[in-house]
Amino acid sequence: MKMAHYQDLMDQYENPIQHACDMRVGQVFLANGWQKPEGLCDSAWESMSAFVMALAHGGTDLYGGWMKDKHSAMISCNDGFRPVSFLIEALPEDAD
Repeated sequence: MKMAHYQDLMDQYENPIQHACDMRVGQVFLANGWQKPEGLCDSAWESMSAFVMALAHGGTDLYGGWMKDKHSAMISCNDGFRPVSFLIEALPEDAD
């Protein structure tokens, strides 16, 4: 959905790294249970997997009305330098 990039924090605190994140706005991932979707980074999956499982198993209205669509959640990965926000939605049971 959205990606942030905090260059000031990276300059001040992060050691230089060659490769940090492959996510792109507009990517779509389909999860099958606890299996991390191919191409999704480990950090993002760790941040969202419990929400994916709750929604996939019929959970709704997470955190008591936080989302307009009770079959969804907005979750960000835990990278403090370049967080990515993901919209997680439950698919209808007849969807492939």
